Amino acid sequence: MSNQFITLCFVGGVGSGKSTLARWLGEKCELPVVDGDRLGHAALKRPDVISQLVEHFGSGILDSEGEIDRSKLGSCVWGDDPQSVQNRKELEQIVHPVIRQAMQEAIEQARQTGKRGIIIDAAVILEAGWQGACDRVIFVETPEENRLAHVIESRNWSEQEFRKRERSQLDLNTKRKQAHFVVDNSGSIEQAGRQLTQWLRQQSGWSPGET
Repeated sequence: MSNQFITLCFVGGVGSGKSTLARWLGEKCELPVVDGDRLGHAALKRPDVISQLVEHFGSGILDSEGEIDRSKLGSCVWGDDPQSVQNRKELEQIVHPVIRQAMQEAIEQARQTGKRGIIIDAAVILEAGWQGACDRVIFVETPEENRLAHVIESRNWSEQEFRKRERSQLDLNTKRKQAHFVVDNSGSIEQAGRQLTQWLRQQSGWSPGET
């Protein structure tokens, strides 16, 4: 794949440090990073999306300004009971096409502006069936106790919330098997980053900092 444009997609368990590693690699290799969470938040602000969500879930998901209250919407879709699962499917049918379109636009912009590649940091790459947009899928391997501690500290989640979110995604073995590379993120960001850059050098033929 030397000298070819590469789309790198990061996957892993909840709280595995995907975003931190993606940003680190983006800075070191001068690659743009697409943040799937930001694309999702932007999608929820679109009037057409808001209208469809209210039609499905009712006006109770809105805040006082008439915008989507993500905590209220989340209470409808996060869980493994049948109603939550169905609600999540309906949410995905509305929001995922909007996110995918924004993702494709970012990839094309990076390609047209002469970038060597782009990094996609989106938790549901595999669940949404978007791996076709990825040249290489990177699985971020992080011990469960580290991931749990991270979300408790950074997101103020309970262990119950962590388990609930984890169950809503593909199991880790499935993600791992679909990845082209597994990076060990049990140590420092620099240690994981060295693994990534060494692998990327082998894949692409160029090194961090090259133009």
